[in-house]
Amino acid sequence: MDASPIRIGILLYPGCMKSAVYGLEEMLSLANRVCAEQGRDERFDIRLCETPSTDEASYNAIVVPPCVDGDYYRAPSPALQAWIRHCFDEGSLLCSACAGAFILAATGLIEGRPVTTHWNLADAFACQYPGVRLRSEENLIDDGDLLSAGGLMSWMDLGLELVARFSTPAVMHALGALLIVDTARREQRYYRRFAPRLDHGDRAIAKAQRLLQKEYRHALTVPALAAHCHLTERTFQRRFVRATGLKPLQYLQRLRIQKACERIESSLDTFGAIAWDVGYEDLSAFRKMFVRVTGLTPSAFRKRFYRA
Repeated sequence: MDASPIRIGILLYPGCMKSAVYGLEEMLSLANRVCAEQGRDERFDIRLCETPSTDEASYNAIVVPPCVDGDYYRAPSPALQAWIRHCFDEGSLLCSACAGAFILAATGLIEGRPVTTHWNLADAFACQYPGVRLRSEENLIDDGDLLSAGGLMSWMDLGLELVARFSTPAVMHALGALLIVDTARREQRYYRRFAPRLDHGDRAIAKAQRLLQKEYRHALTVPALAAHCHLTERTFQRRFVRATGLKPLQYLQRLRIQKACERIESSLDTFGAIAWDVGYEDLSAFRKMFVRVTGLTPSAFRKRFYRA
């Protein structure tokens, strides 16, 4: 006897990324082909949900895709939130990719839960939903009845995870081979770039940021930065953290690592030469910091990102 179809609802909301919606639909359809070739009974029944209703049959999973236009995801309609809560109560696995995490968070269902979103949306998400355990360095988080993926193209990782969850890892790996997609786990921090904001409204701190951007190679101290801004050290540190989310020396480290990343991407200079040029005399310490921030060794980073 054939197994019951696996009902997957993909949400169509204003501004959603259509290529992700239809890409997921096609990916799961191809998964059906792989299941058939392997003699398995699982079948994915994919539904595109544009005007969801609680009268519909229950879903095994609801997927909220990324957003590429507008800001509907920041304030989804009460009706949509109610429908998602209804599906969750009925046992649906909740899934999001990129900005889709905002829509799930709006329902209140993921309060206190670990979730990821695009790194460029992390600050806005943390501000809007401080009770959610944001882990934007992760590309995919599986928390039982909650799956979340990070970047715009992370819907592919999400789709593969759904296939593994509702069929088998063997089906997922075969599907990845068919699509020529890497099924190994990746981290979003490999691709994250340090692009600090200066539009936070604190002119004194923006002045310090510009000095750091210009003089990052030099040993800039907190007292020197505070004096540059005509602030006491205590006031400077408090306002710097409030404006940037980082302590001044953490900010300087991230800036130096970003400069090192740019050099590794565009040159064949040794890491020692690059470390010295961005302001580090202790190569070992800088290498450890580089791995901690990027998740890759300098040589692995160059292999992945070097542009000849």
